[in-house]
Amino acid sequence: MGWWQVDADTLAGSRFTVSPLAEVTATLKTLERGTAAHPGERAWLNAHLPAYRARLAEDPITATLLRIGFGGTWNADFLTPPPPSAGERAFVAQPALVAGSAFAAELAGIRGTSGAAARADLEVSMGGPLPAALHRSDLAERAADILDWVWARVVRPDWPRRRRIIEADIVARTGQLSRGGWAAALEDLRPGMRWLGASRLRINAYDYPPRELGGARLSFVPVTAGRGWVAWAEARHYAVIYPCSGTLADPHHSAVPDPLARLLGPARAGVLTRLDTPKSTTQLVALTGQGLGSVGRHLKVLLDAHLILRRRSGRSVLYYRSPTGESLITAQTPTEDALQNHCDQPKVKR
Repeated sequence: MGWWQVDADTLAGSRFTVSPLAEVTATLKTLERGTAAHPGERAWLNAHLPAYRARLAEDPITATLLRIGFGGTWNADFLTPPPPSAGERAFVAQPALVAGSAFAAELAGIRGTSGAAARADLEVSMGGPLPAALHRSDLAERAADILDWVWARVVRPDWPRRRRIIEADIVARTGQLSRGGWAAALEDLRPGMRWLGASRLRINAYDYPPRELGGARLSFVPVTAGRGWVAWAEARHYAVIYPCSGTLADPHHSAVPDPLARLLGPARAGVLTRLDTPKSTTQLVALTGQGLGSVGRHLKVLLDAHLILRRRSGRSVLYYRSPTGESLITAQTPTEDALQNHCDQPKVKR
């Protein structure tokens, strides 16, 4: 895989897009891995991993399929197809009902994979012959069934929040694209990936032969899980599935200081604390879980109080803390010296 040769026409026609199947696959891969990348993911695994393991305990064939299909250095291709072109643009801002239809359409592609093709992909993933248990014709159907189970049980109930985070990442990436071109937008998309110049896009640090993408479609697909992958279909459509920006996933966001919450209100204080770096309204909606109208009202109050500033970047308006806002946040965080001085004060009996 190493690097891809991407001609100007392919790059000009590439797009950031949303794929519900990619989000479900990323979730399934996290469940299959079973280890948390951060404390927030640990709580999520504690909530969903027991049911997932119980489901696989009832279906050892699917458990073996997933272990091989996702367990090697190469995903089984039929498990990770690129998103279809139809409906990509219309899907982005649509409700869960449309998301379900888009997911079903993508899932049909996996379910329609022949048994021979599924086994061939799994052999590549395993690097050798498959165990006897997988010498069967229904592997693609079983893979589709477990993906459908993850969608229904885990992803669909949480889809509005996930969609907001995904959309916010797309807004951030397109902002980087308008400011610094594709080199800036792709620089930190996934570990090891960067624009090398001379029409070369390095995908990872592995020593794979280059691939020629001339005349192909290229999609960049964010997911909320912490790992990504690449996918392609018959050299006509390539996709880079990548984890949303860590600042958008927000697993380590500090709690709002209690005095600040009492002063501004918890919701408004939450907006202010997240503006340590410039963010759009869409990003703030994703991070806070508040509605667009609520975030807009908080931003107006913070602007009127001169606690934040704003500037335009392409089609987006970005908000960030003013020096006054920074001072207010800093005042809520005692320095080590201040804490030590407090501890050194003589105690007075009362």
